[in-house]
Amino acid sequence: MKRACLSNDTGVHGDSHAGFTRETQSVHTLQNNRNWLNQLWLAVIMLVLVSVVKVSNIQAQEAESKASFTAGADVYTNYIWRGSKFGTGPSLQPSVKFTAGGLTLGVWGSFDANGYAEADPYISYAFPFGLSLGLTDYYYPGLDVFEFSDSIGSHAFEINLGYTLGGLSLSANYIVNEAGGAASAGGDMYFQAGYAFDKVSLFIGAGDGWHTSDGEFNVCNIGLGTSKEIKITESFSIPVTGQVILNPDKEQLYVIVGFSF
Repeated sequence: MKRACLSNDTGVHGDSHAGFTRETQSVHTLQNNRNWLNQLWLAVIMLVLVSVVKVSNIQAQEAESKASFTAGADVYTNYIWRGSKFGTGPSLQPSVKFTAGGLTLGVWGSFDANGYAEADPYISYAFPFGLSLGLTDYYYPGLDVFEFSDSIGSHAFEINLGYTLGGLSLSANYIVNEAGGAASAGGDMYFQAGYAFDKVSLFIGAGDGWHTSDGEFNVCNIGLGTSKEIKITESFSIPVTGQVILNPDKEQLYVIVGFSF
Protein backbone atom coordinates (compact mmCIF):
# COMPACT_ATOMS: atom_id res chain seq x y z
CA MET A 1 0.00 0.00 0.00
CA LYS A 2 1.01 3.58 -0.47
CA ARG A 3 2.12 4.22 3.12
CA ALA A 4 4.12 1.03 3.57
CA CYS A 5 7.28 3.14 3.67
CA LEU A 6 6.28 4.07 7.21
CA SER A 7 6.98 1.28 9.71
CA ASN A 8 5.26 1.04 13.07
CA ASP A 9 8.46 1.71 15.03
CA THR A 10 9.51 5.06 13.57
CA GLY A 11 9.86 6.74 16.94
CA VAL A 12 6.24 7.88 17.11
CA HIS A 13 5.25 4.95 19.25
CA GLY A 14 8.57 4.27 20.95
CA ASP A 15 9.79 0.97 22.48
CA SER A 16 8.47 -0.08 25.89
CA HIS A 17 9.87 -2.56 28.38
CA ALA A 18 7.73 -3.53 31.38
CA GLY A 19 10.72 -3.83 33.67
CA PHE A 20 11.64 -0.18 33.45
CA THR A 21 9.11 2.16 35.09
CA ARG A 22 10.79 5.34 33.90
CA GLU A 23 10.73 4.27 30.24
CA THR A 24 7.14 3.08 30.52
CA GLN A 25 6.11 6.44 31.95
CA SER A 26 7.94 8.16 29.10
CA VAL A 27 6.04 6.13 26.51
CA HIS A 28 2.73 6.95 28.22
CA THR A 29 3.68 10.63 28.25
CA LEU A 30 4.46 10.54 24.50
CA GLN A 31 1.16 8.82 23.79
CA ASN A 32 -0.76 11.33 25.91
CA ASN A 33 0.98 14.23 24.17
CA ARG A 34 0.19 12.78 20.76
CA ASN A 35 -3.45 12.23 21.71
CA TRP A 36 -3.66 15.82 22.94
CA LEU A 37 -2.08 17.10 19.71
CA ASN A 38 -4.46 15.06 17.57
CA GLN A 39 -7.42 16.42 19.54
CA LEU A 40 -6.13 19.93 18.97
CA TRP A 41 -5.82 19.36 15.23
CA LEU A 42 -9.29 17.84 15.10
CA ALA A 43 -10.59 20.98 16.79
CA VAL A 44 -8.77 23.03 14.13
CA ILE A 45 -10.45 20.93 11.43
CA MET A 46 -13.87 21.67 12.89
CA LEU A 47 -13.11 25.38 13.09
CA VAL A 48 -11.90 25.35 9.48
CA LEU A 49 -15.00 23.53 8.26
CA VAL A 50 -17.32 25.82 10.23
CA SER A 51 -15.54 28.86 8.79
CA VAL A 52 -15.82 27.44 5.28
CA VAL A 53 -19.53 26.76 5.71
CA LYS A 54 -20.16 30.27 7.06
CA VAL A 55 -18.24 31.93 4.25
CA SER A 56 -19.99 29.68 1.73
CA ASN A 57 -23.40 30.62 3.11
CA ILE A 58 -22.59 34.31 2.91
CA GLN A 59 -21.55 33.95 -0.72
CA ALA A 60 -24.12 31.28 -1.62
CA GLN A 61 -26.26 33.41 -3.91
CA GLU A 62 -23.26 34.76 -5.77
CA ALA A 63 -21.64 31.33 -6.07
CA GLU A 64 -24.80 29.52 -7.13
CA SER A 65 -24.58 30.78 -10.68
CA LYS A 66 -20.93 29.68 -10.82
CA ALA A 67 -21.36 26.20 -9.25
CA SER A 68 -20.30 23.33 -11.46
CA PHE A 69 -19.39 19.65 -11.61
CA THR A 70 -16.30 18.66 -13.57
CA ALA A 71 -14.53 15.39 -14.33
CA GLY A 72 -11.09 14.75 -15.74
CA ALA A 73 -8.25 12.27 -15.94
CA ASP A 74 -4.47 12.30 -16.11
CA VAL A 75 -2.19 9.53 -17.34
CA TYR A 76 1.35 9.49 -15.93
CA THR A 77 4.29 7.24 -16.73
CA ASN A 78 4.65 6.64 -12.96
CA TYR A 79 2.86 7.78 -9.82
CA ILE A 80 5.28 9.90 -7.79
CA TRP A 81 3.85 11.56 -4.67
CA ARG A 82 5.97 13.90 -2.56
CA GLY A 83 9.14 12.27 -3.84
CA SER A 84 8.11 8.61 -3.43
CA LYS A 85 6.95 6.13 -6.06
CA PHE A 86 3.72 4.15 -5.57
CA GLY A 87 2.45 1.36 -7.76
CA THR A 88 4.16 0.01 -10.86
CA GLY A 89 4.14 1.45 -14.35
CA PRO A 90 1.71 3.90 -15.93
CA SER A 91 -0.95 5.36 -13.67
CA LEU A 92 -4.48 6.51 -14.51
CA GLN A 93 -5.55 9.36 -12.20
CA PRO A 94 -9.24 10.26 -12.55
CA SER A 95 -10.96 13.05 -10.63
CA VAL A 96 -14.48 14.32 -10.07
CA LYS A 97 -15.20 17.58 -8.27
CA PHE A 98 -17.87 20.12 -7.42
CA THR A 99 -16.96 23.80 -7.14
CA ALA A 100 -18.98 26.75 -5.87
CA GLY A 101 -17.09 29.96 -5.37
CA GLY A 102 -13.98 29.13 -3.38
CA LEU A 103 -15.39 25.82 -2.11
CA THR A 104 -14.32 22.55 -3.74
CA LEU A 105 -15.54 19.03 -2.93
CA GLY A 106 -14.02 16.17 -4.86
CA VAL A 107 -12.50 12.72 -5.12
CA TRP A 108 -9.10 12.07 -6.73
CA GLY A 109 -7.76 8.61 -7.51
CA SER A 110 -4.78 6.70 -8.85
CA PHE A 111 -4.92 3.22 -10.41
CA ASP A 112 -2.43 1.11 -12.34
CA ALA A 113 -2.58 -2.18 -14.24
CA ASN A 114 -0.71 -4.05 -11.49
CA GLY A 115 -3.37 -3.53 -8.82
CA TYR A 116 -2.41 -0.34 -7.01
CA ALA A 117 -5.55 1.62 -6.13
CA GLU A 118 -6.19 4.85 -4.24
CA ALA A 119 -9.28 7.05 -3.92
CA ASP A 120 -9.01 10.27 -1.89
CA PRO A 121 -12.07 12.38 -1.04
CA TYR A 122 -11.23 15.98 -0.14
CA ILE A 123 -12.71 19.34 0.72
CA SER A 124 -10.98 22.69 0.36
CA TYR A 125 -11.70 26.38 0.40
CA ALA A 126 -9.64 29.00 -1.46
CA PHE A 127 -9.80 32.56 -0.14
CA PRO A 128 -9.36 35.55 -2.50
CA PHE A 129 -6.09 36.61 -0.81
CA GLY A 130 -4.19 33.40 -1.69
CA LEU A 131 -4.84 31.26 1.40
CA SER A 132 -6.40 27.80 1.05
CA LEU A 133 -7.56 25.37 3.74
CA GLY A 134 -8.52 21.77 3.22
CA LEU A 135 -8.94 18.24 4.50
CA THR A 136 -7.91 15.11 2.56
CA ASP A 137 -8.95 11.51 3.30
CA TYR A 138 -6.39 8.98 2.01
CA TYR A 139 -8.26 5.74 1.31
CA TYR A 140 -7.30 2.55 -0.57
CA PRO A 141 -10.04 0.52 -2.32
CA GLY A 142 -10.02 -3.04 -1.03
CA LEU A 143 -10.02 -1.90 2.60
CA ASP A 144 -13.27 -1.65 4.56
CA VAL A 145 -14.51 1.86 3.77
CA PHE A 146 -16.38 2.02 7.11
CA GLU A 147 -13.37 1.03 9.26
CA PHE A 148 -12.08 3.97 11.35
CA SER A 149 -10.23 2.29 14.24
CA ASP A 150 -6.61 3.06 15.13
CA SER A 151 -5.45 -0.54 14.65
CA ILE A 152 -6.94 -1.36 11.22
CA GLY A 153 -8.51 1.92 10.11
CA SER A 154 -8.80 2.52 6.37
CA HIS A 155 -8.65 6.31 6.39
CA ALA A 156 -5.76 8.70 7.06
CA PHE A 157 -7.00 12.28 7.45
CA GLU A 158 -4.70 15.16 6.59
CA ILE A 159 -5.12 18.89 7.18
CA ASN A 160 -3.89 20.93 4.21
CA LEU A 161 -2.81 24.58 4.39
CA GLY A 162 -1.61 26.46 1.33
CA TYR A 163 -0.68 29.98 0.29
CA THR A 164 0.10 31.44 -3.13
CA LEU A 165 1.43 34.87 -4.07
CA GLY A 166 2.32 35.40 -7.68
CA GLY A 167 4.57 32.50 -8.69
CA LEU A 168 5.31 31.54 -5.08
CA SER A 169 3.48 28.62 -3.47
CA LEU A 170 3.78 27.32 0.10
CA SER A 171 2.05 24.35 1.71
CA ALA A 172 1.93 22.63 5.11
CA ASN A 173 0.22 19.28 5.79
CA TYR A 174 -0.46 17.27 8.93
CA ILE A 175 -1.88 13.75 9.42
CA VAL A 176 -4.20 13.82 12.44
CA ASN A 177 -4.95 10.15 13.10
CA GLU A 178 -3.50 6.68 13.42
CA ALA A 179 -4.92 4.18 10.93
CA GLY A 180 -3.31 0.76 10.66
CA GLY A 181 -4.96 -0.19 7.37
CA ALA A 182 -3.75 3.01 5.70
CA ALA A 183 -0.33 2.67 7.44
CA SER A 184 -0.69 6.04 9.15
CA ALA A 185 0.83 6.55 12.61
CA GLY A 186 -0.56 10.06 13.02
CA GLY A 187 1.45 13.25 13.41
CA ASP A 188 3.08 12.93 9.95
CA MET A 189 4.07 16.31 8.52
CA TYR A 190 5.03 17.59 5.08
CA PHE A 191 6.06 21.09 3.96
CA GLN A 192 6.73 22.33 0.44
CA ALA A 193 7.80 25.55 -1.24
CA GLY A 194 7.76 26.21 -4.96
CA TYR A 195 8.07 28.94 -7.53
CA ALA A 196 6.61 28.98 -11.04
CA PHE A 197 8.54 30.90 -13.69
CA ASP A 198 7.31 31.48 -17.24
CA LYS A 199 8.34 28.09 -18.62
CA VAL A 200 9.53 26.07 -15.64
CA SER A 201 8.59 25.56 -12.00
CA LEU A 202 10.88 24.58 -9.11
CA PHE A 203 9.92 22.96 -5.81
CA ILE A 204 11.41 21.47 -2.66
CA GLY A 205 9.62 19.48 0.04
CA ALA A 206 10.49 17.89 3.36
CA GLY A 207 8.58 15.69 5.77
CA ASP A 208 8.63 12.85 8.25
CA GLY A 209 6.56 9.73 9.02
CA TRP A 210 5.42 8.00 5.84
CA HIS A 211 7.30 10.51 3.66
CA THR A 212 10.81 9.27 4.58
CA SER A 213 12.63 5.95 4.76
CA ASP A 214 13.17 6.03 8.55
CA GLY A 215 10.26 8.27 9.61
CA GLU A 216 12.61 11.11 10.58
CA PHE A 217 12.20 14.63 9.17
CA ASN A 218 14.23 15.05 5.99
CA VAL A 219 14.21 16.62 2.53
CA CYS A 220 12.47 14.11 0.27
CA ASN A 221 11.19 15.95 -2.80
CA ILE A 222 13.25 18.27 -5.02
CA GLY A 223 12.27 18.88 -8.60
CA LEU A 224 11.47 20.95 -11.61
CA GLY A 225 8.58 20.76 -14.00
CA THR A 226 7.39 22.19 -17.26
CA SER A 227 4.28 21.91 -19.42
CA LYS A 228 3.03 22.52 -22.93
CA GLU A 229 -0.05 21.83 -25.03
CA ILE A 230 -0.08 19.48 -28.01
CA LYS A 231 -2.52 20.82 -30.58
CA ILE A 232 -4.65 18.07 -32.10
CA THR A 233 -7.24 20.16 -33.98
CA GLU A 234 -8.16 23.82 -34.14
CA SER A 235 -10.43 23.40 -31.11
CA PHE A 236 -8.76 20.57 -29.19
CA SER A 237 -5.35 20.24 -27.54
CA ILE A 238 -3.82 17.95 -24.90
CA PRO A 239 -1.87 19.44 -21.96
CA VAL A 240 1.43 17.63 -21.34
CA THR A 241 3.41 17.89 -18.11
CA GLY A 242 6.96 16.70 -17.44
CA GLN A 243 8.91 16.57 -14.17
CA VAL A 244 12.36 15.59 -12.95
CA ILE A 245 12.22 14.61 -9.25
CA LEU A 246 15.06 13.86 -6.82
CA ASN A 247 14.48 12.20 -3.45
CA PRO A 248 17.68 12.71 -1.41
CA ASP A 249 16.29 10.71 1.51
CA LYS A 250 15.71 7.53 -0.55
CA GLU A 251 18.50 8.34 -3.03
CA GLN A 252 16.18 8.05 -6.04
CA LEU A 253 15.78 10.08 -9.25
CA TYR A 254 12.60 10.02 -11.36
CA VAL A 255 11.55 11.43 -14.73
CA ILE A 256 7.81 11.42 -15.44
CA VAL A 257 5.50 12.66 -18.17
CA GLY A 258 1.76 13.09 -17.91
CA PHE A 259 -1.19 13.83 -20.21
CA SER A 260 -4.42 15.50 -19.10
CA PHE A 261 -7.90 14.94 -20.57
